[in-house]
Amino acid sequence: GVGKTTLIWKVTQALKSSGIPIDGFYTEEVREGGRRTGFDVVTLSGKRGPLSRVSSDSSTSRREYRVGQYVVDLVSFEQLVLPMLRNVNHDSDAEKKICVIDEIGKMELFSQAFIQAVRQTLTGSGTVVLGTIPIPKGKPLDLVEEIRSRKDVKVFNVS
Repeated sequence: GVGKTTLIWKVTQALKSSGIPIDGFYTEEVREGGRRTGFDVVTLSGKRGPLSRVSSDSSTSRREYRVGQYVVDLVSFEQLVLPMLRNVNHDSDAEKKICVIDEIGKMELFSQAFIQAVRQTLTGSGTVVLGTIPIPKGKPLDLVEEIRSRKDVKVFNVS
């Protein structure tokens, strides 16, 4: 809630208007009647789908991925994000591309395929990643700490 996505969105608009090739996704709050009911994933190409929604009950019937009151829709998330990341990773263009990944957080990290795709994007040559990671509270998230400690990563704290 400090403005990470707003900052990402503004930087993305500036880069796009400069003609810089950019792809990726951001997460957006979904609100109903003044209260947050979940988050959507929005790709820079305009596709949108649920990332998570508030769960009406506390029983976990089938395999559910939860963060607090939210149930993560892993299928929806992976269907939107993985093809875009694979596309960024397999672009044979000589031009540098920027890949926006907002965010690499607890909800997204339920997806092993996403973790793999992010690692591949970070090690791929020619791709600059503009991403957001959470400030650690509680148990550290392995991929987040791995990213934070990379020599080729510059971390800015948004407050």
